[in-house]
Amino acid sequence: MKTELVQYTVSELVKGFQYNEYEGKGLFGLSGRLTIQPEYQRNYIYADGKRDVAVIQSMLKGYPTGLYYFNVIDANQHILEILDGQQRVTSIGRFVTGKFAIKDINGNETTFSGLSLDQQDLIRNTKLLVYETNGLESEIKEWFKTINISGIPLNQQEIRNAIYSGPFITKAKEEFSNSQNANIQKWSAYIKGSPLRQEILEEALNWISTSQNISIDEYMSTHRKDDNLNELKMYFNAVIDWASTVFPVVEREMRGLEWGRLYETYHKQSYNPQTVSTELSKLYEDADISKKSGVFEYILSGQKPKFIKLLSIRAFSETDKRTIYKQQTTVSQSAGVSNCSYCVNDTEYNHMTHIWTFKEMEGDHITPWSKGGKTEIANLQMLCKHHNGMKTNN
Repeated sequence: MKTELVQYTVSELVKGFQYNEYEGKGLFGLSGRLTIQPEYQRNYIYADGKRDVAVIQSMLKGYPTGLYYFNVIDANQHILEILDGQQRVTSIGRFVTGKFAIKDINGNETTFSGLSLDQQDLIRNTKLLVYETNGLESEIKEWFKTINISGIPLNQQEIRNAIYSGPFITKAKEEFSNSQNANIQKWSAYIKGSPLRQEILEEALNWISTSQNISIDEYMSTHRKDDNLNELKMYFNAVIDWASTVFPVVEREMRGLEWGRLYETYHKQSYNPQTVSTELSKLYEDADISKKSGVFEYILSGQKPKFIKLLSIRAFSETDKRTIYKQQTTVSQSAGVSNCSYCVNDTEYNHMTHIWTFKEMEGDHITPWSKGGKTEIANLQMLCKHHNGMKTNN
């Protein structure tokens, strides 16, 4: 791979600058010869009033803005694409074309056209150091993964987008990584993360690849040249529609659950949404349930006892356990039997008269939580770890 260090002024760089406000990305610069955000690049994420402003303030103070890396697509016509630096280039282009403002020395908001002429010239004439590279696609993609000098590390999906760039990922980013997509708000009820950081796209790919028992990388590699998203969109929408139908009331704890796995496990079972909502409300009001996010699969499972562990039922307090331990032990020592009521009758285990220490015992619901028992001292007994484990497993 060949590299050459060159310089461009900001004036040259932003000539013909185009920015897609809807998709939130820079398109072209250098009079149309420079593609600012190739399909393998992450989305523009500097539009936060801090990082974009910092780029401009650095130039006004005469500070260097770092090295830039452009990939040579066509050496004869000098067609380029940004390998690294698109966040900074887009910020510069957006400012010069009046897309955002910065604060001047008096604290007043001002756009590029509002700067003094000498400050405008300072920005226009700022020279950017650029390494232009020319190599095989595999070499360029590998370098893209390693240089990453923007200060915000690439996440795994952003790296995958670079490795498997092509028509499929271009369309996938248009659908799932577009913050202006009207569906984002609905999807965000079920998926954690930002579309700009590819986290919704990653989850969509995770759902469908898992359903096919392959990795995300395998799925992206297989579909890299596809010119449509039909399969991905159909499966993704099936999962979202199923979840929203079964659980018509959206709760905060639904966000980030493994909806793809839940869909594969339970979507062939029938549910009455009204009954589900009633059960959900009842469980949400139960003070003994510490982990509300576990309620959803517990309901989907038919509230089977083995899924109670998902709820993290509130434990008995240390004070209550010590009180009951002392009571049980005093009575048992007087009677000459074990202080674990299950040991007294378990001849096979042969600990009928054994007195366990407090640390050798665990708090247990006399009436199980699943049968209406509460986490209260009146419903507490101390069992040896052996029998408490057996009761839990049964």
